[in-house]
Amino acid sequence: MPLFLDRHRLNAGVTPEGLARDHLKDLEAQSEYEVRYLRYWFNQDTNRVFCLVRAPSVEAANAVHIKALGSAADDIMEVEETLVEELLGSAQEVTAWTPQSPGPPPGESPFRTILFTDMESSTALTQRLGDAGLVELLRTHDSIIRDALSAMRGREIKHTGDGIMACFESVARGVECAIAVQRGLAGHNERGPATQIRVRIGISAGEPLEEQRDLFGAAVQMAARICRHAEPEVILVSNVIRELTIGKPFAFEDRGEVTLRGFAEPVRLHEVLWR
Repeated sequence: MPLFLDRHRLNAGVTPEGLARDHLKDLEAQSEYEVRYLRYWFNQDTNRVFCLVRAPSVEAANAVHIKALGSAADDIMEVEETLVEELLGSAQEVTAWTPQSPGPPPGESPFRTILFTDMESSTALTQRLGDAGLVELLRTHDSIIRDALSAMRGREIKHTGDGIMACFESVARGVECAIAVQRGLAGHNERGPATQIRVRIGISAGEPLEEQRDLFGAAVQMAARICRHAEPEVILVSNVIRELTIGKPFAFEDRGEVTLRGFAEPVRLHEVLWR
């Protein structure tokens, strides 16, 4: 999706705190237009604000500002992502910046839902299919998972060789994505290919640390451990995921408490019934 940089000429008296609140309004309105406001910069000397935004078009980017704030940007231009990264760092992370506060604006949460997938018997498949055959199988695997991620507005963090790590700002969308992946793979397998693709999925949530487009911390480690604990074609989630989806149309089955490597306390897991 294209990347744009816009500019706003502000009236006198605008404060960093007021801009942070305006940014939050943009974040609340952006999903309706498939837009993602990534960062903004405030130059108090010139009374200008610049916003970095990923959007399908100039019109869509401005539609968010109009709905949230009542006016469009004064100028907006498409920019090269490589140039932005060389000058400003990653264009992937959703952050806001002012001279007074280098972190996210008040109210923007670092909370993320973390999802891991892992393909069954990838080593044995390499022996049976050879490198070229496994690569072809992985293309199908990756396409099904990435289609689900795109539909649920997830962000792929990295490819693990035989799986994918992704994150979501919404717990429900993370679970919906896992269900879409399993159903997509089941549909592929039902068409009768010579080699079936079966994956295990683990999901947890928390406030991971972000560095160089990657996520770190206990929430990530727990999701990875839960994924390894799952059987193929199974989605396992931590108790926090179960609790945060109360009222959503998901069916769960309690799998009891398990001890996960690296965690002192047992963790209660639930299986998502997706069939």
